[in-house]
Amino acid sequence: MQKILIFGHKNPDTDSITSSIVLANLEKALGKNVEACRLGNINKETQYVLDYIGIEPPRLLENVEDGTEVMLVDHASNKESIENLDNCTILKIVDHHYVALNTSYPLSYRAEPVGCTQTILYQLYQENGIEIDKKIATLMVSAIISDTLLFKSPTCTPQDIETANQLAKIAGIDCSTYGLEMLKAGTDLSEFSIEEILKLDAKEIVLKEVKSVIAQVNTASIDEVMLQKTGLEAGMQKVIEEKGLELFMLLITDIINSNSQVIVLGKRADLVEKSYGVTLESNTALLKGVVSRKKQVVPILTENA
Repeated sequence: MQKILIFGHKNPDTDSITSSIVLANLEKALGKNVEACRLGNINKETQYVLDYIGIEPPRLLENVEDGTEVMLVDHASNKESIENLDNCTILKIVDHHYVALNTSYPLSYRAEPVGCTQTILYQLYQENGIEIDKKIATLMVSAIISDTLLFKSPTCTPQDIETANQLAKIAGIDCSTYGLEMLKAGTDLSEFSIEEILKLDAKEIVLKEVKSVIAQVNTASIDEVMLQKTGLEAGMQKVIEEKGLELFMLLITDIINSNSQVIVLGKRADLVEKSYGVTLESNTALLKGVVSRKKQVVPILTENA
């Protein structure tokens, strides 16, 4: 029997990778023949988590045969998924984002407005009476810390915090100490090319009719990343031309002070100025208190588009 493949979105983050592993563990416990996979390279933050536990990353999935049975985590969008998703059979989705796909058949769908997919998966473990061991708990709490920026993001809910605290007890870690080290591990961009930095966490989004890419990188020093501003702008302009974009917005998010410096290019760069009441000087501005693309960027830009 062919395995059911479980994977998160392209350009995977810690939640996407760990949710694939965690859901696969749950489904195996329930008797399903599944395999956790990934649709992109492992970033440094996620590698820190995997190394901490001592496990290998999921298999890289470059394509799948038509008719393959799949389960999706941390996304519900064709654009963010495997290329031929429309020709696969989606059995289940567990997500905390907006819904951006249609099917002609029923499926199991679990989505909640929480800060992390793992918060929902924790509920599924509880509902099915499946024990969470130390390694799985570490994967889960790591993702919650990542997605909520150690509970500082406006996407973070009381449910995320309570779940993280419960998982931290099982994992035997202190969220603050472990979480800060994990987040800092993900901010080292020294080994990445400009092209790789711009792809680390980039999402193609249509803001009403404005074709856009909104990318984000986390850092402990905005000034350090801004030293590469000229190169980043050149790379962004190349993507704009290749994809026919009207807007490319790069958020450089300070995980310590919870602000984002943005670099904005494209003929609709004015949309950022209008949305946040700022003036772009040399294509950049500081957005104080803005750390969440999902809650503080996409909805605001869409409203003003």
